[in-house]
Amino acid sequence: MSPIYLTKEGREKLKEELEYLKKQKMPQVVERIARAKELGDLSENAEYQDAKDEQGFIAGRIAELENLINKSEIINENGSKDFVNVGSTIKVKCGKIQYQYTIVGSNEANPTKGLISNESPIGRAFLGRKIGEKVVVKIPKGEMECEILAIT
Repeated sequence: MSPIYLTKEGREKLKEELEYLKKQKMPQVVERIARAKELGDLSENAEYQDAKDEQGFIAGRIAELENLINKSEIINENGSKDFVNVGSTIKVKCGKIQYQYTIVGSNEANPTKGLISNESPIGRAFLGRKIGEKVVVKIPKGEMECEILAIT
């Protein structure tokens, strides 16, 4: 299994979500379950079933967040500028258009914001490459050649 890469900010967001789920959301659901139990027959109690389903979802998300936080590696944002690594921000030219991407772990990827997963075809194509190198990137419409202009 490949490492789980997170930025410091990404890990903090996960910790905040975990805290919210444990200290606010889960107690609310437990209270809903208790109120629903007071209504009587649980076999036909939709409120009870909905609350139990939500409790299961929250418990699953808590376990997922704890796993991500405990097994993650913080991206070294001050790493080498000689080659593209997880945490690198790169400026590339594909055809006549320039793009800026930051290579992040898959949990923080958001292509619309220029955050590209290290596990995506685009991210994998750039990893380990240097300024001036031309990279062929596989995209849904075929292939695209990009040149790395800068690594920060």
